[in-house]
Amino acid sequence: MSLLSIRNMKTSIGQYAVLHDVTFDVPEGGVFVLLGRNGAGKTTTLRSIMGLWSPSPGSVTFRGQDITGMHTADIARLGIAYVPENMGIFGTLTVDENLILATANGKFDKARLARIHELFPALERFRDKQAWSLSGGQKQMLSVARAIIEPRSLILIDEPTKGLAPSIVAAMAEAFREISRTTTILLVEQNFNFAKSLGRDMAVIDDGRVAHAGTMADFAADLDLQDRLLSLSV
Repeated sequence: MSLLSIRNMKTSIGQYAVLHDVTFDVPEGGVFVLLGRNGAGKTTTLRSIMGLWSPSPGSVTFRGQDITGMHTADIARLGIAYVPENMGIFGTLTVDENLILATANGKFDKARLARIHELFPALERFRDKQAWSLSGGQKQMLSVARAIIEPRSLILIDEPTKGLAPSIVAAMAEAFREISRTTTILLVEQNFNFAKSLGRDMAVIDDGRVAHAGTMADFAADLDLQDRLLSLSV
């Protein structure tokens, strides 16, 4: 059984249909990458999974449970976290205060906090700094840390490398590899080199539909398919 199953998902925003018939499965473990051109519907897919927008028709199933139409807070309680493209952190709060707000009872699990500091050492150095004062890469680290401060089964991450320096992207890739050992990641990413270094399975959304799904290894080897679906230079 897949960890997450999307079936015939159609999502409209106002009078505009963004997703038309999206179907794919996310197996448990590792990194599943959702690729596509700008405006293809990737972010809408994540937001629909998380209950921020309601697909109709279509279904979202998590560990065999239909979560279509559930409130976002209830979906989060099932063990799904969402890291949006805008990072979703609180700029006037400190790093530690941002993490505390993401916990269930307002208290750190010391072992999990120590693990986060191993993955993102800057967050330990700047624990008392307000989040607005962090660099772009550090803000992204904090956003991901908020998603894993509690145990999760699945994390949806939207465009984590956008605007980041290459050295930060490399550090983020290493952190994601470690996180994916225990937590499945559904990753939306435009940086194809970053995506293919992490992904085990993948799907491409084009014009609100899944145009291709398979293993990342096969897709990375097919330059013609990459160019046709993503307009990557061959």
